[in-house]
Amino acid sequence: MADPDRRDVRATYERIAEHFATTREYAWPEVVEFCEGRRARTALDVGCGNGRHAELLTEHADRVVGVDASRGLLSVARERVPDAHLLQGDAAELPLTDGSVDLAVYVATLHHLPTRGLRRQSLDELARVLAPGGTALVSAWSTAHDRFDASADDSEGFDADVDWTLPGGETVPRFYHVYAPAEFDADLAASALTVVDKRVSSGNCYAVVEPV
Repeated sequence: MADPDRRDVRATYERIAEHFATTREYAWPEVVEFCEGRRARTALDVGCGNGRHAELLTEHADRVVGVDASRGLLSVARERVPDAHLLQGDAAELPLTDGSVDLAVYVATLHHLPTRGLRRQSLDELARVLAPGGTALVSAWSTAHDRFDASADDSEGFDADVDWTLPGGETVPRFYHVYAPAEFDADLAASALTVVDKRVSSGNCYAVVEPV
């Protein structure tokens, strides 16, 4: 597969935005569980897509901010979560001020950044915008998923193109970096985040983190 850049990833999601949004109706159970009992002044959804998790965050925060690279997905999110502040932006360059977020979710997005440098930069960006005492949930697709060989190396992930099939049968390749659990741990350890809890669930790596 050819090495993509951030523009390629954004263009892919602009192309599939309308259909993609219709398939992402409900918040993930792991995100619901993370939010339970939490309350914040400002919550952030990094890679908010069609707004399904931003919508959940409105139940737990006075103000919700969503960031996504795709204008098409943000358009859908604005209809779904009209009270949220939705911004076009990049997970590796978040358009927020330092220490402005108390609660954040960064799920199913980290693995779309096309280089390890950008993925680590995005984790540092999350740390930068989290206020002291703030907390976030980070997830990424894992080699532990059932579709991958269970004997795969636990320490090294890999890049892959995963086709999205549009109505009518056209396929659009989407870039993923599929994380090995140990690699996920290593990237978090190299960032300005402290891991409070971690696990593998439903084929994804999850970590609850706080700023160092």
